[in-house]
Parts: sequence; structure tokens; C-alpha cells
Amino acid sequence: MNPPKNRENSITRYYIAEENLVGNVQERKADYDLMAAVLICLGKGEDSNADVLKLLNVLLSTDTDSKDKCQILEKDFHIEMTQTLESEVSIMCNLSKGVEEQGIQKGIQKGIQKGIQEGIDKGITAMIVTLKELQISRDVILKQICEKLGLTEETAETYLKKIN
Repeated sequence: MNPPKNRENSITRYYIAEENLVGNVQERKADYDLMAAVLICLGKGEDSNADVLKLLNVLLSTDTDSKDKCQILEKDFHIEMTQTLESEVSIMCNLSKGVEEQGIQKGIQKGIQKGIQEGIDKGITAMIVTLKELQISRDVILKQICEKLGLTEETAETYLKKIN
């Protein structure tokens, strides 16, 4: 959906072909041409020369709701909208919205986790700084961090090194 500029509005097919480098063996194409990959890179629909790319841009757009998509399909592509087809366009739109919502939720969760970790880091740092200001020995600080925060000695050591 968001390819680099040089790939926008393109369809490229990659496939397996026979090439004799030494000798002249002829294999039936059906025996080796079993796989192909098609890379469809969309861009802005209005920038495309190919109707199929314009159609895919309409269908896969996350900015257009299903009702508008159906109207565009009828008007611009002369596709008769039956109830079945309208229903399928609606399902497809709901699916993309669902995927988008899932992505948003995952992003929020990662942000929350990162915020929590940053808060913990700042709290531990403040605790260490306070203990140092009270001129408490490094060994006692290390012991206190491990006991009070339930950290391993290795993790506590990491925090101490950050402050030094």
C-alpha cells in the first residue's frame, strides 16, 4: 500500500524459467514453472495509467468507507452492485478496519510498556542518587536495590553503572 516512489503504481511478476547453461536439456514447462510471485505496488489511484491499479486503490483504500467504494465501483468502473457484492465490499472494509484497530492497540500496549519501563528506570535512578548523596556504600546500595525492587544483582549493577 505504501511502496517507495520508484515502485508506485507497478505490477511486477517474478517466475522460474529454464535456462540451459551447459548442454541442451528440454524440460516440460509444467515440471519447473510451479511458482510465480506477483508484486503489486499501489500509489495514488489518480496517478495510475492502469485501470486495474485504480480499481485496487479504491478497494484497498482505508480512507474510503464501503458505501463510497460501492458508488465509485459503479460509477467509475461500471460494476453493477448486487447485494452480495455490496456485502463483500463491506466485509473487506470491516476487515481492514479491524486490522488497523489491532495495530493501534498493539502500538498503545507497546507505548504503555515503554512508559512503565521508563518510569521504573527513573525511579531506580532517583533512589540510587539519593542513597549516594547520603554517602551509603556501593555494596549497601546494590543490596538495597536487589532487596527492595526484587532485581538480580546483575540488573542492579547495570543501573549503578548508568549513574556512574
